[in-house]
Amino acid sequence: MITFQKDGLTVFQSALWKTTSSVVETDDLILVVDPTWLPLEIQEIQEFVASIRNGKDLYLLFTHGDFDHIIGYHAFPDAKVIGSKGMQEHPRKQYKLDLIQHFDNEYYVERTYPIEFPTIDLVIEKDGQQLVLGDTTMTFYLSPGHTHDGLFTVIEPLGIWITGDYLSDFELPYLFDSANAYLETLHKAQAILDSHNIKVLVPGHGQATDNENEIKRRIELAHDYLERLIDAVKSEDAAAILALEKEMPFPSNFTKECHQKNVEIIREENT
Repeated sequence: MITFQKDGLTVFQSALWKTTSSVVETDDLILVVDPTWLPLEIQEIQEFVASIRNGKDLYLLFTHGDFDHIIGYHAFPDAKVIGSKGMQEHPRKQYKLDLIQHFDNEYYVERTYPIEFPTIDLVIEKDGQQLVLGDTTMTFYLSPGHTHDGLFTVIEPLGIWITGDYLSDFELPYLFDSANAYLETLHKAQAILDSHNIKVLVPGHGQATDNENEIKRRIELAHDYLERLIDAVKSEDAAAILALEKEMPFPSNFTKECHQKNVEIIREENT
């Protein structure tokens, strides 16, 4: 389902986890970001890309290697793939594929393409690395914290900022890598907002926004939540830790497990 469309950007949102997939159209190329989840949802993205492609080169960008973001990899077999060095060298590729297979088996999902971990053609290794194609420039920034292999992408001159699993309008920080790295990534996010002419932000889950104040609010929201959780864990304040868990929207076994993982990682980094 299309949830946002403006100035060459079309954002699709899955019924599952509010996961976004983006298509960016410039004079030089078509870029598809994290195509996902269900077969009919991915088919909608395929059909949209086919309708606007007009012979342009196709690029596929993965914000990180989590299974919900890589499911649609082979739905675009002729695309050149962009991803981080951390994703290229991901130590648990088979585990991510097993999660996809488990999901498909659990719900009797059949796909028309093979499930494989993406092979990266254009590897991003450092902050500020760029890909310049005609009048289109993509500037990349490593974004560890949620996972070790995260990637921010700014697409100019459109001013589109693809953030992966950061800066959602509703989803609070999930740590599967490092709390300290997550805080550094949030500082980097503010620097990106200050140094680029950002016109729209697209998170991996939730709603895109073209409101600068809303972007700032999301950075502050994530930073405030994480700082309060770190303080609660350091002081062994069980009541505060539990209260912070209850701030997570859509409470479920999944959010409970994510909160427990957050606490575990913070404890590991502060002992």
